[in-house]
Parts: sequence; structure tokens; C-alpha cells
Amino acid sequence: MLKQTEITKPMNDSQQSIAKQHNRDAWNRMVAGKKRFTQPAKDDDLNQPLHTVDAIGWLGGDIAGKKVLCLAAGGGRQSAIYAATGAKVTVVDISPAMLELDREVAAERGFDLQVVETSMDDLSMFTNQEFDIVVHPVSTCYLPSIGKVFSEIARVTIPGGLYISQHKQPTSLQTGMKRSQNGYELIEPYYRTGPLPPVQGTRLREDGTMEFLHRWEEIIGGICRNGFVIEDLVEPFHADPNMPWDSFGDRCCYTAPYVRIKARRNGTRIETTPANKIFLPE
Repeated sequence: MLKQTEITKPMNDSQQSIAKQHNRDAWNRMVAGKKRFTQPAKDDDLNQPLHTVDAIGWLGGDIAGKKVLCLAAGGGRQSAIYAATGAKVTVVDISPAMLELDREVAAERGFDLQVVETSMDDLSMFTNQEFDIVVHPVSTCYLPSIGKVFSEIARVTIPGGLYISQHKQPTSLQTGMKRSQNGYELIEPYYRTGPLPPVQGTRLREDGTMEFLHRWEEIIGGICRNGFVIEDLVEPFHADPNMPWDSFGDRCCYTAPYVRIKARRNGTRIETTPANKIFLPE
């Protein structure tokens, strides 16, 4: 006899708030410690800014004058490079320390940026169809629930506008950090709730943050159900078979850590969501 078991449950508002505050504090500490991803743009990044941010040509050429939202992208890098292309840039982040880096770079370089402190799932301060392009670097892993993230992005993007995002692949978040004779093994369940166990000292995870695994139906499905059509998808290449066991490059030979998605806002939002259920034997 089969029993229908609810494997995944929506996180309540309290759990969402706890995760947001935890990660806000974690990123503030990383800025104080000058950790990776808290380093502002350098001169080399700004010499050919369009090539820096769009080496594969997803943006379609010149974006000067376009309204760009850099979502969950504080730190003084993304906003500065897009501003250097001539785009009208708004940067959103939950960490005030990360946004302070954006303000500092803007003042130093003479960029005109709009800086907004908020969570990526609350864009209520923006009007409908306000942005031509939304750029969203790796960050969905820091929220327990991401459905509202995509609905808010859809609301603020113009018809025909671009949404370019990068995410941590669920298989990578399932996979252990230590290599065995069989390679790197899956140690975390795919259908799960709650934060992942903390991991330190690896490029694959950020020390001190609270991270969550999101399934493909939540990422790809969530984007599509909110009126976007996926036009392209790439897995940034980091594999290096010459690196030692347990290293970032060696692990990437077995599982790709990231996925980058190009989507266009030209669909109708689908109100119904597939039930997140699985049948298990008793």
C-alpha cells in the first residue's frame, strides 16, 4: 500500500525572517572580513564593461540607457560594471554593508546608482514593468522559499525584458565535499526542508550563511510559471582534473556547481503550481 507523504512544506513567515536576518548578518561580517564576493570592481573590470558582464552575448549588444536591476547584487562590482556600460542601474541587497561598497564605488567613479536595501522577494518599492533587464547573481540559495522572488521579478520586468540569473545547482548542494574511491557522493536528500548543514573552508559555500537547496522545478519551473521563456542555459565551467582530491576544481569534474539562465518576459503567469508530493511505500 502506498502512502502519500508531503516531503516539502512551505516555510512560514517567521522562518523566512530568521533566514533573512541570519544571512544579512553573515554578509555584513563577510564585508568586514573582506571575503570573496565583497571585492568592488577594479579598473580591468571597467575597461570593457559590456564584455566583462556579457562575454557570451546574451544582452544583445549596447545597453546604454537601459534600466537595469542588479538584484541581490551588492558589493560594488555588479552595479559598477553595469553602470560603466551606460545603463541606468538600481542595485538591491539585504546587507547594508554590501550596499555601502556600492555607494563607495559610485562616489569614487562618478556613477549615478540607485541603492535599495531590501530582500530579493520584496520589490514593493518598484512599479510594475520598471526595468528592461534584471541581473541576478547566485543568491536564491539564501532564502527558504523562492516562489515570490520570481513573481516579483516578473512584475517589475517589462514585456520582452531580460532576466539573467545564476543559481547553485541542487545536485551540487546534495554532494559531499570529500572524494571517495567512487567519486563525490550524494549525502543530502533532494526532497528536503530546512537549511543545509553548514560547511566551511570551500569555494562552493559561503562561511556563516544559511543556505537552502531548491529543486529544478522550483528554479526552472518557478521562472517559467511566472511568465518567462527560457532562451538559453549554460553551466559555467570550473572542472580541473589536475587539481587534488577534495579541491574545488576536482569536485567540479563530477558535479557542476552553478547554472546560468537567460529568460525573457513574454508569457502569462500560470496560477497553478504542481503539488510537491511523492509517493513512498510504507
